Amino acid sequence: MDNANLTNSEWYVLDCLWERSPQTVMELVETLKARLGWAKSTTITTLRRMEDKGLVLCAVEGRTKHYSPAVPRDRAVRGETRSFLNKVYRGSVGLMMSALAEDKALSREEIDELYEILRKAEEGQK
Repeated sequence: MDNANLTNSEWYVLDCLWERSPQTVMELVETLKARLGWAKSTTITTLRRMEDKGLVLCAVEGRTKHYSPAVPRDRAVRGETRSFLNKVYRGSVGLMMSALAEDKALSREEIDELYEILRKAEEGQK
C-alpha cells in the first residue's frame, strides 16, 4: 500500500488509532466530533473507505466494529515525508533545510538536534 497518498481525513483517523486501538466506531465518532466537528456519517464513510484501501483493520464483535490501524505510524510518516520532499523540494533535504535556515525558522535547540541527527547518520555511514 502506498502511504504517500493519505488524505488529511485518513491522517486524522489514523492519528486517533495510533494513540489508542482498537476503538469502536462510536469512540472514533466522539473523538473526531470533538477534535474536528465531524458528523457521525463523515466518520463512518471515512472508515469504510479506509477499510477498502487497507488502511484500517476491522474486527466485528457482535454488532460492534473495532478498528485498528493497518499501517504503523513510522511507516506512514516516512512515506509522507518522502512524498513531501519529492513534491516540494525535488527530493532534496538540503533544499528544505536551506529554506528553513533562510527563513530563520529553526531555533537553537532545533539546530543542535539536527547536528546530533547528522552526527549519528555519519556514524552509521562508516
